[in-house]
Amino acid sequence: MRMKMMASAVLLCVATLAQADGQVRQCATTVEPRSVEYPWMSIARWQQMHREQAALAARGNIDVLFLGDSITEGWPKAEWDSHFGRFKAANFGIGGDHTGNMLWRLQNGAMDKLRPKVVVLLIGTNNFGLCGESPAQVYTGIQSVVASLRQLYPDAKILLNAVLPVEQQPDHPRRTNVAALNRQVATLDDGKRVFYRDYGPIFLQPDGTISPQTMPDFLHLTPGAYRSWGDALQPDIARLLN
Repeated sequence: MRMKMMASAVLLCVATLAQADGQVRQCATTVEPRSVEYPWMSIARWQQMHREQAALAARGNIDVLFLGDSITEGWPKAEWDSHFGRFKAANFGIGGDHTGNMLWRLQNGAMDKLRPKVVVLLIGTNNFGLCGESPAQVYTGIQSVVASLRQLYPDAKILLNAVLPVEQQPDHPRRTNVAALNRQVATLDDGKRVFYRDYGPIFLQPDGTISPQTMPDFLHLTPGAYRSWGDALQPDIARLLN
């Protein structure tokens, strides 16, 4: 039910974010906390999650830091424990976040207290769905997040996830926008500290479509899809920890 509410809210939020002059607000590099009320995530709830994560960051002792939006937030506990229980891993995903929100969170909430060995980053899909930005704009946001992470955690390795495919059909404009974005994001891989990985193909059918059994709303993952993603992520994280 929550996933359906989130999907139905996307069009509402795109309209809400439009300014009086018809321009869509830009989120990519605008460093800001959550400022929009969503039916599935109030500002108060976002603030509460941020406070909880700040307290977790202040305690430290995190080797693998997951950063992202609802796709990261949504890891089922069983799959999280199964795939990442042997790591000192922490989930800092918050639903609805765009790159500007992520930049703000990195500058606040005791994030500078952490010394992760690996950062698993997935961000950007909400820049499309909630902010109406172009692939080039979203790329500048992801580029800024990666730069901020390099400054905060110079010794960490960043596992930079490609934005996952969306929409059922491969020729849908939102899907092609994601593909265009990922071609740019791939250039951030330096083979030393930033490692780009595109796990998107594991969620696609042979004809390129997305099954409802993988993404019921063609955006968020089922537990089985998280299992497949975890199977792919786990060995990559283990290699980067060594």
